[in-house]
Formats: sequence, C-alpha cells, structure tokens
Amino acid sequence: MAPIGERMAKALNEQVKWELFSSYLYLSMSAYFSAAKLPGFAHWMRVQAQEELMHGMKIYDFVIERGGRAELLAIDKPRFEWGSPLEVAKAVYDHEKKVTGLINGLVDLATEEKDHATLNMLQWFVEEQVEEEANASEIVEKLKMVSGERGIGVLYMLDRDLGERPPKLQPVVSAK
Repeated sequence: MAPIGERMAKALNEQVKWELFSSYLYLSMSAYFSAAKLPGFAHWMRVQAQEELMHGMKIYDFVIERGGRAELLAIDKPRFEWGSPLEVAKAVYDHEKKVTGLINGLVDLATEEKDHATLNMLQWFVEEQVEEEANASEIVEKLKMVSGERGIGVLYMLDRDLGERPPKLQPVVSAK
C-alpha cells in the first residue's frame, strides 16, 4: 500500500482535532448535566465524549499505519453553560451536522486524491455520522415534548433512559 499523501495526512490530522474537540465539548456538556442534577443526561454525554475520543484515535492510528505523521493540533475551549437540556441537545445536533460536513469533505478529498484506503476507512465514519445525527435529532424531538405539568415526568423518564445507554466497547489505542 502506498504511503498516505501529505495533503490527506494534513486533512486527517485536522479531523483528529475536531474529534478530540467533540470529546471535550461533550465532556463539558456532561459536566453541565451533572451540575443540573440530571445524571442520565450526564452519562449520555460522557459516553458520547468517550466515543468521540475513540473516533479521533481511529483516525490518528490510521495516519500512522499509512506512514504519515500524526500532528496534534490545538483544541479550542468548549462552551461551558447552556440554558436548558433542549439547548444542549440542539447544540449536539448542530455539532454532529458540522462533523458530518467535515467527514464528507474528507471523502471528497480522498476521492480526488484517488486514496482508496482512506476512502474505505472513511466509509465507517460516514455511516457513524448517520447514526450520530439520528440519535441527536431524536433527543431534540423528545425534549421538545417536555412542557407543562407532565414535562418534569417526561424529563425524568428521558434522563433515566439515557442513563442506561451502554458505552461502545472499542479500544482507545491500537492493539499493536
């Protein structure tokens, strides 16, 4: 297999940054929910944070396996406060749509570069983003239902349901 091209490696390193920022952002959201005494939501966001870290490591390992240089770029400080659980869920959904756009851009670049190995690896991310957006959208829609007298009960049940989400068990580091 040919080594990864410089342009592709640079773009993938940028994506590692975004995946790690996503992890950092979702961990910040988890802290927000913990402070709001919504442990199920906090758990949901913590699992999301762990998944994003694994996504970043998957790309990081791929760059190295292809003979490229993994360069860790600066990560911005994530937002710390939100006005409501719905505002957080909308922010998650918007962020996932942004990440989908970034992944699609990488697919376009890999296609342009005729980098079939990277294109193949990115297909996993394309599928993952469909799932990520669908999950975030579902939470937004459920939270929109929270209103009036029964709102607290719905919020309580949703918090309980989110707290039962098991993490995906994937290694964070390469098994080499």
